[in-house]
Amino acid sequence: MLTSGAFLCAQFRKMASFFSREPVMSKHLLSPQGEFPAAGLGRRLAAMFYDFLLCVALLIVTGGVYKLIQMQIIGEARMRTLTESGALDGDPLYSTVLLFVLFGFFAKFWTHSGQTLGMQVWGIRVQNADGSRISLWQALLRFMVSIASWLCAGLGFFWVLVDKQKRSWHDIYSNSQLVRIPKQKK
Repeated sequence: MLTSGAFLCAQFRKMASFFSREPVMSKHLLSPQGEFPAAGLGRRLAAMFYDFLLCVALLIVTGGVYKLIQMQIIGEARMRTLTESGALDGDPLYSTVLLFVLFGFFAKFWTHSGQTLGMQVWGIRVQNADGSRISLWQALLRFMVSIASWLCAGLGFFWVLVDKQKRSWHDIYSNSQLVRIPKQKK
C-alpha cells in the first residue's frame, strides 16, 4: 500500500502526463512565423518591469474589490474591528485570490497571443519550438517555476546567461521558448 505522499506523487505524474499529451485539434500557430533568435536577459527584464507595473495595478484593483465584497459579507463595523486587531493580516483566501488573478493575467496572454503587454512593447514572445501557442499546462508550469526562480534570488532568470540556447528555468521546465520577434509593419 502506498503512503499518502507517494500516492499524491503518483497521481500528479498521471495528471502531468495527461496534460502534456499532444492535443487532437490542430495547433494554433502564432504570427509572424519564422526562425527567431532567443530573447536576451535585457529584453526579458525590461518586459518584466512593464508587466510588474501592470500587475501592481491589477492587484490593487483586485484587493479593493475583495475588501468591498468582504465588507458586504461581514459588515463595516465588524470589518473595522477585525482590521484594527490585525485578524485580517495574512488572510489565506486573499493571498490565494491574488495568486489566481496573477496566474490568470499571464495565462491569458501567454496562451492566446504569446505576449503580455510588456512583452509586446519589447518585441518578445513565448511559444513552442514549432511557433505555436503554449498550452494552459505550460503556462501553469512557467508561472510556478518563475516564482521559484524569484525565490532563488532570480537565479532562474539569470540562467539565460549560462544556457547555450538562452533559456531560463521556466523555459526549460515548460518546454517553451522566449524569442525576439521583428516589429510588425503597419
